[in-house]
Amino acid sequence: MLVEIQAKEQRFRYEVRKRKVRFTEAATAQHQKLVKTIRHYLSDAKFLSFITTPVIWSCAVPIVLLDLWATIYQFICFPAYGIPKVRRADYVVMDRRKLAYLNGIEKFNCVYCEYVNGLIAYVQEVAGRTEQYWCPIKHAMRLKTMHGRYTHFLDYGDAEEYRKRVEQVRRDFEDVKKQETV
Repeated sequence: MLVEIQAKEQRFRYEVRKRKVRFTEAATAQHQKLVKTIRHYLSDAKFLSFITTPVIWSCAVPIVLLDLWATIYQFICFPAYGIPKVRRADYVVMDRRKLAYLNGIEKFNCVYCEYVNGLIAYVQEVAGRTEQYWCPIKHAMRLKTMHGRYTHFLDYGDAEEYRKRVEQVRRDFEDVKKQETV
């Protein structure tokens, strides 16, 4: 995966240093040639986009409240149970606004989408760590997707293993602690 990322950095002429993206001057100049003016962007938009945009943006308030509450929740609850806190910046990554080939509306939309999707991943990790502490049991039914902590859970129906290992699994965050030191 790292080799693939480095190949894309070279191909598209950018580098990431200290969590900041920097494009070469040549790449930025090429991107600026490809910007679609806001006037053309709006004239090309479908009518349904104008109707649905307010509905999409109406989610902003509950999303911000979710962000605030998940952060407060983990700062209060996680220390009480010895659960390592989730680093929000690892999930909410806001870098698309640096793309010079996007116009202002596209950048604004990208910021919204990267925030919402990053926040949902962040909240999922907070919830996953909570679940690992309170109920680290896999489901009997197949899940479409699962959070990153799920592989640490005990098998559904294995009562003996649950009673033997539940306290160990509740505290099994060594992989998280190792990542934090890297």
